[in-house]
Amino acid sequence: MQQALPSPSLTQLANLAKSSFLGASQGLLVTFLFGLYLTIGCTNSAKAELVSVGAGAYVTAPRGIDVSPPPALHRTASMANQAAPTNQWYSSILFSDSPEVIFVQPLAVKFARTGFELSRPIKTVVPTERRDVEIHYPHSPALTFTPTAFKLGTAQLAQRGDWSVAVSQAPDNNPDLSDFQVTLAHGSPFASMKLSQGDLRLELPKNSPAQRLDNGQDPEVIALEIAGAAYAVFLPEGGSWERKSPTEWIAHLPTGKGLVAAAALPDEVTLEGSEHENPSLLQEVLSTFKTHAFAFISDTRVDWRFDPKRSQVTTEFIVTENNNANNNVKVVPPFLGLYPHQWLNNPSVSKALEDTHLSYQTLRGKIRLMAATHFETQTTYTGFVPYWPAVSNPVKVGDKTIDLSDLLGKDIAKARPMMLEIGSGPYWQGKGLERITQLMNVAEQQGDLAGRDKLLKLLKERIQKWFSGQDSKDYFVYDKSLGTVVAYPEEYFAVKQMNDHHFHYGYWIRAMADIALRDPEWASDAQWGGMVNLLVKDIATSERGRSDFPFLRNFDPYEGHSWASGVGLGPFGNNQESSSEAVNAWAGLIQWAEVKGDVPLRDLGIFLYTTEINAINHYWFDIHHQVFAPEYKNAEVSMLFGGKYAHNTWWIDEPRQIHGINLLPITTASNYLATDPAFVNRNLAALVPEMAIYAARGKHAQPDDIWQDIFAEYQAYSNPQAALARWDRWGSFELGDTRSHALHLMAWMQEHGTPDLSVTADTTLYSVFKLPNGQKTHLAFNASKTPITVHFSDGVVMNVPAQKLRGDL
Repeated sequence: MQQALPSPSLTQLANLAKSSFLGASQGLLVTFLFGLYLTIGCTNSAKAELVSVGAGAYVTAPRGIDVSPPPALHRTASMANQAAPTNQWYSSILFSDSPEVIFVQPLAVKFARTGFELSRPIKTVVPTERRDVEIHYPHSPALTFTPTAFKLGTAQLAQRGDWSVAVSQAPDNNPDLSDFQVTLAHGSPFASMKLSQGDLRLELPKNSPAQRLDNGQDPEVIALEIAGAAYAVFLPEGGSWERKSPTEWIAHLPTGKGLVAAAALPDEVTLEGSEHENPSLLQEVLSTFKTHAFAFISDTRVDWRFDPKRSQVTTEFIVTENNNANNNVKVVPPFLGLYPHQWLNNPSVSKALEDTHLSYQTLRGKIRLMAATHFETQTTYTGFVPYWPAVSNPVKVGDKTIDLSDLLGKDIAKARPMMLEIGSGPYWQGKGLERITQLMNVAEQQGDLAGRDKLLKLLKERIQKWFSGQDSKDYFVYDKSLGTVVAYPEEYFAVKQMNDHHFHYGYWIRAMADIALRDPEWASDAQWGGMVNLLVKDIATSERGRSDFPFLRNFDPYEGHSWASGVGLGPFGNNQESSSEAVNAWAGLIQWAEVKGDVPLRDLGIFLYTTEINAINHYWFDIHHQVFAPEYKNAEVSMLFGGKYAHNTWWIDEPRQIHGINLLPITTASNYLATDPAFVNRNLAALVPEMAIYAARGKHAQPDDIWQDIFAEYQAYSNPQAALARWDRWGSFELGDTRSHALHLMAWMQEHGTPDLSVTADTTLYSVFKLPNGQKTHLAFNASKTPITVHFSDGVVMNVPAQKLRGDL
């Protein structure tokens, strides 16, 4: 056995944090460092073995002092046989003795040895030093449940569905004899509890008096109003409530019927949520909720299918219920709560929603209730192509011209240092790789084949260095205990906290997909493509219950977007900042699947890509005006949490980077940014007053025009001519971009118009552009080895040769 190495010092950890823990407050950073110092020994006693994957290889354990992923200790035996579901809304349960708050929507819960806490979070407007506000929906326990017959143990993940979980708090000293289990599901107003023995104690907050809402005639029901929110708790037939004190009740449960259902009642019946108290409506809702209370959800599943002819993704949400016979009520479906991105413009659920008219105003906007065991949504996949064709050179910018060939020559000459300008780990290296593949695309299309070949050689050399498994510093590890691929040197706690895998690996996958278009043999599974398949599996395994990788590690199929934090730190739950980097990952999956001819992976990538974009337009951009609180005046959200949203970043509160982090990288897969040109203009206009406030606080961007290329490219989606006019070829550029790529992207849209997302095609890789005069340009890419005929929805038909891009230019 290899000798254990000493733990790192606090000084070493602090130095690491300076480059990794971006933007954290000093207090949070200090707290984290002490916890890290006490809990992570960085010992690698396992012998690292090299496992070949085609021409590449991964290692089975970290080398030297490189740390291992965190242990997911809090799983029941059945869950321990599966890969750990990191990066989910409930992942804190797996990694902490005292899990953080879990934001279920519309509920928030916390599992503690002192009791299972439940609340209906209420909006709180929090002013910031940026002179704006954040919108918080904090957890403040309203109902706390504890068994009377035994003490609760540490929370353990007992079961996971695609958007539901069951959590066990069996006592540590006799887990085989007693158990207290809670099932939760996104959108559900119910927390379903199963108690193995004894009665259940309900404790109310001492500092917030509770008002009883029901008339007390039903011994199995209690309804309470606490701090402006209404709750009800339902007992099985034969159960009864006993009041022990103003803040304590005992639920007496019949033998063999240890079932309790606690719910937050909809806004329509709360004292603060209605124009006037309506006792008859309250009694009607209580009766309805009691009917559905014991339709316990036992599993949840999401299925997707892609119809290429219509370019449409259909997503089916399926619930398996365990109807616990209660009060001789017939079997009924559970209540499901639909988010705005599910119910808006979705005729298939409109009638079911109208049947209840019950809803909750939440952090995600209005969640609307329906009683069902399944429903479907439809979204349109709007396509993209790997690269855009050549543009006229020199590029006209008003009455001036810019020589794109000159820029290309300069960028190609600097390509090697541009691949690694800041960090040396998998994020910055992946970002550098995609940066150069995007430059390679421009060089090729503009006819500089020598430049393309130079870049291609450089890219291959760098990738082979990492994928070989032989390099002492740059390498990938497969960790069997957690079921994950991690990479070294670590960046942004991607190992210790399992953060951001989809961001990091998405760059690698997209870069490899671009290379595979030029050299499919080099990117084959027998050579270097096998390592890419491993990264794909890490972030997007579609099979459930596997031991090697979890189902859709980063993606939350019910909320419709990804989560970045692996272990769910903080009182506001999980979070995602750079939604655009998530989109980049799913675009990489689509293109890689097309190159490989992998239809199931293509359909998965399209489902992830299309669904994430839909969620971005709702929860980051709110282009439909359904989500943001009226007090929130920012144009967009840059950081989305389970329990709050904010206009900030992890590393700096400088406005340009706050806005830009949800735009980059801008590539051919960023056409969704053209969904609402008015929003593009509004988002850019917000920079002016925000920068003035930033300067008034005594702060200045470094440099003053930081990321000016990103904002010029972004403006091209609404006005390409104005974009080129604002762009400074000598100005700042974001380190995942190049001047040549930025100019080519804007020049293309100046010549051919902005993306026309109303036109679809019956193939995977396509785009349509439309000039103000109505003239359209259709593009289609055929990654297969045989010619195809593409039909666009506006009647255009195009024959596309094998492995070629075709356009009606």
